[in-house]
Amino acid sequence: MPKRIVKRYIFPALFFPPFDLSPSFVILECMNAEVLRISRAVREAGGRAMLVGGSVRDLLLGIQSKDSKDFDLEAYGVAPDRLRSILESIAPVNAVGEQFTVYKLAFQSPAEGEPKDGAGSERGPGRLEIDVSIPRRESKSGRGHRGFIIEGDPGMSFEEAARRRDFTVNAVLLDPLSGEMIDPFGGVDDLKNRILRAVAEDTFVEDSLRVLRAVQLAARFEMSIEPRTVELCRSIDLADLPAERIWGEFEKLLMLAARPSIGLEAARELLVLDKLFPEIAATIGCPQEPEWHPEGDVFTHTKLCMDEAVKLVGDLDKPRRITVMLAVLLHDLGKPLTTRIIDGRIRSMSHDDEGVEPARRVLNTLGLHTLGGYDVRSQVLALVFDHLRPGQFHRDGERVTPGAFRRLARRVNINLLYRVAKADSLGRGAASTSVSQEWFLERAREIGVEHGAPAALLQGRHLIEAGFEPGPRMGELLRRVYELQLDGKVTTVEEALEAAKRIE
Repeated sequence: MPKRIVKRYIFPALFFPPFDLSPSFVILECMNAEVLRISRAVREAGGRAMLVGGSVRDLLLGIQSKDSKDFDLEAYGVAPDRLRSILESIAPVNAVGEQFTVYKLAFQSPAEGEPKDGAGSERGPGRLEIDVSIPRRESKSGRGHRGFIIEGDPGMSFEEAARRRDFTVNAVLLDPLSGEMIDPFGGVDDLKNRILRAVAEDTFVEDSLRVLRAVQLAARFEMSIEPRTVELCRSIDLADLPAERIWGEFEKLLMLAARPSIGLEAARELLVLDKLFPEIAATIGCPQEPEWHPEGDVFTHTKLCMDEAVKLVGDLDKPRRITVMLAVLLHDLGKPLTTRIIDGRIRSMSHDDEGVEPARRVLNTLGLHTLGGYDVRSQVLALVFDHLRPGQFHRDGERVTPGAFRRLARRVNINLLYRVAKADSLGRGAASTSVSQEWFLERAREIGVEHGAPAALLQGRHLIEAGFEPGPRMGELLRRVYELQLDGKVTTVEEALEAAKRIE
């Protein structure tokens, strides 16, 4: 076998936007100050610090800059205890990963009002995290993606250290001080050509999480997966993956990809849907009535809807953005269960209702309940159940009373429902239109329920002050009066109290 050629460049190599610059480009201008500070300290101790992994990939793609919030450094030629001493002289060290010779440094700048990073993290303003590690080798010791013996070795070569990484685009090293970039496995060319390729077949298959990483990376960077890497991914058992790790990769697909459809197609190709999400796999090949869905089967429709949904959630916070994206992904899971040919037409009667349970099973696989205190699960299930309601309300027109809108707003967020229904309607190819959804949202705004049902006018304290006895009967009175309020028959506390007296 011929000797591998390790390519070395002076960053920026090739022509990745926005780095279409001359070789005289000064690397210090695009490098974070704390990264440079750590790198100089390592160099003064006789070692060499190299940026690795996604840090370099994102720099080449123009995604990461000196203002980014995450960097990964590997320190070569410095013993672990010496490295820790160096790092502690710079910033407080979180030694959670010390058994793997990984140290986490957190820096907090006084800057206020910085936006959250692209992943929607909940970091505080100005927070920067830098992971510093010793080059390490991993030996498979048991089943699962955590079954490894990890050994740090500061004397490892760049190539040996990079060989344990998942994909070639993540196996490029960059010296922050000199700008020299070392590319042992052709990652720069693969990144330029948007190809996702496994670094080493023997080590790649040892970590099942890499299959899900392939899915989200293919979507985020719009990459094709190299055929042999597809074969490797298909051969890997995913049963060992815990829900939190599945969700960790799935979240990146939903939050960071401009075209999640690429990730869904990759999940189909790599057999992720068959192995983890049979409810979604069932939509593949499920037919739809061509007049209403000229785009094709339910899976094709779902992919189109997901790409439309991305355009509709940019102003939402992280929990609600994820809620909409998940609801769009799961909204038609009831169709494989209900699709029939009736009078020569393909129909999926009650698929909204029947889709709730398969949607719940997918959420179970993801282990998802609440995010940031927001009940994502219950809202996603409500959105799946009611995703056809905007179109139904529009067809019924003025026959739909304000009370119907108010009651709908009690069980589902109208604003989020509008977005889900609009993505659904725009994901129908040539039949796409959002007339129904725009009418629906406008009516909801007129009625004042876009962001929630009206608060109850009548409270228990009002009844107590009026001489009503506390007990189960009081709860029933409050419920019945609130129903009158939803219908617009009581509009003040006084009217509500009078209604309670009449009911009593």
